[in-house]
Amino acid sequence: MADTFDIIIVGSGAGGASLAQRLAPTGKKILILERGEHVPREAENWDSKAVFIDHRYRTKEHWFDKRGKPFTPNTHYWVGGNTTFYGAALMRLRQGDFEETRHKGGVSQAWPIRLDDLAPYYAEAETLWRVHGARGVDPTEVGNEPAYACPAITNDPGIERLKTHLEHRGWRPFSLPLGVNLDEAHPVTSACIRCKTCGGYPCLLKAKSDARSLAVEPMLGLPNVTLLTGRKVLRLETDGPGRRVSEVVCQTEHGEERWSGDVVVLAAGAVNTACILLGSANAAHPNGLANGSDQVGRNYAFHTLTAMISLTAAAEDINFPKTLAVNDFYWKDPRGGFDFPMGHIQLLEYMSGKTLEGQVSDWLPPALMPDVFMNAVAHRLLSFLVISEDLADPDNRVTLGADGRINLTYTHNNLEGHDRLVKTLQQALDGFTDHAHPLSQHHFELDSLLPLYGTAHQVGTARFGTDPKSSVLDVNCKAHELDNLYVVDSSFFVTSAAVNPTLTIVANAMRVGDHLKGRWA
Repeated sequence: MADTFDIIIVGSGAGGASLAQRLAPTGKKILILERGEHVPREAENWDSKAVFIDHRYRTKEHWFDKRGKPFTPNTHYWVGGNTTFYGAALMRLRQGDFEETRHKGGVSQAWPIRLDDLAPYYAEAETLWRVHGARGVDPTEVGNEPAYACPAITNDPGIERLKTHLEHRGWRPFSLPLGVNLDEAHPVTSACIRCKTCGGYPCLLKAKSDARSLAVEPMLGLPNVTLLTGRKVLRLETDGPGRRVSEVVCQTEHGEERWSGDVVVLAAGAVNTACILLGSANAAHPNGLANGSDQVGRNYAFHTLTAMISLTAAAEDINFPKTLAVNDFYWKDPRGGFDFPMGHIQLLEYMSGKTLEGQVSDWLPPALMPDVFMNAVAHRLLSFLVISEDLADPDNRVTLGADGRINLTYTHNNLEGHDRLVKTLQQALDGFTDHAHPLSQHHFELDSLLPLYGTAHQVGTARFGTDPKSSVLDVNCKAHELDNLYVVDSSFFVTSAAVNPTLTIVANAMRVGDHLKGRWA
């Protein structure tokens, strides 16, 4: 095997896999280094106890919060990255998310690109990732978006009743864009079966649109693409002047390996990409690679989140609830009285009794939650996720300890709009649910509700921009200070917005891929 490649990509999640897929047809020699292995296809893929209580697939490593307290992040190191376990919600950032926006808690900065720059890539990504949806209902759409390639997923009867209930309150609920290989017109041959084991689980049928099944596995037989698993990248080394990455150093079970590539791309996730850059300090880059701005690791954000756990008076006919969303309050309260962004609401996945036990197992032992009781609750349960923008704050940051440990210093911000939206949803459920209780992330310690929230949606630790003094990357996601280093995971985000980040990561990786094609040409 050659140890020199045209491009080395660190990480096989949404960004890394999408970039490799974009560049594979060029014939360039591509090496993907993945610290994890392939997720085994086994019965445990669909076992709620194995997934949510035993944490069979979750990392066992510890990170440390701002008080030095260790916690286990809700992160998965496998081929395909966290997309193998995500809930498959694939939404575009809204037009205003790219522009400077004033929130009650501060200002959300403008991106160096606009929605129009990503629009064609969003359309490609929606088609490639089989996104089901319907245009013209979401009030935050621009209005010129092309129709989804796949039709909106029908609501279960209980969700359809909820939709009608919200519409009677003047809301405009819409079909949540989901990436699944579902053919409702031909259920016998459909890959997706609308099961109860989607979000949080690896799909045993590979019917969920994730990086492993849509991007990585189709490339495995290509002669110019090499995937090496079990390779944890430790640092990047540079030439003498520090203008180019000369070697990628990784740890394997057999010891240290070194690889060389004309172009090196980090896509290890916002936290781990920052750690690689910080751990690559040398004489030319004493504060860490590409860190002359002192912005590497800073501006960490991961959304302000609340789960609204609602119980209906009677059991509802709902197996696949995650088909509905609301954006009426995204930019302000349309009822008046609050002219600042509030956020986005979407239904969460089906939660079995074991799932519920796992979601709270970090602070309430499963032994105190009898299966009979938890299963009875699950049949009457509707769960909503309220998402609000987490404003970028340079003091919310990732740092690397002398012993290599990952430190995550974080304080919640911009809470008023979020809390208003939570109360608005709770009030709106009167008459439909028997009881609704919010579990707000910012009301707990960082590690108290990790299975449900944790470190999902992490963004912003190597933001892109036009000013090298305030950003790490340029508009093409190339490091300002290095000629051959790029970043294509969610680290490049300037702001978190208030919708799931995966589709934007994929679309941007396609955009960077086209830039690299032009560079090579």
